[in-house]
Amino acid sequence: MSSVLEIAQLPSGEIVLRRADGEGEPLATIQFSAETTVFLGDSSLEVGKTMIGAGVQMVGEMYDLYEVDESGESHSSRVVH
Repeated sequence: MSSVLEIAQLPSGEIVLRRADGEGEPLATIQFSAETTVFLGDSSLEVGKTMIGAGVQMVGEMYDLYEVDESGESHSSRVVH
C-alpha cells in the first residue's frame, strides 16, 4: 500500500513529514531551537524540507539495497562498502 506524503510546518514551528490524508502521527519531525529559528528566519521551512528530502532519499537508497521475496525474507541485492 502506498500513501501520499507531505511536508508541512505546524503552528508550533515544527516541520513534519506526514501522510497527506492526516492519518497517524508524523513520520518525521524537525524542530529547530529558538536560536536557530532566529538565524534561519523565513528560510526555516526550506531548510526543513531539504533535511527531510535528504532523509527520504537515503531511505529509498537503503530500500533499494534489499529485495524481499514472497516469503517476506529480505536478501541483499548488492554489496556496499
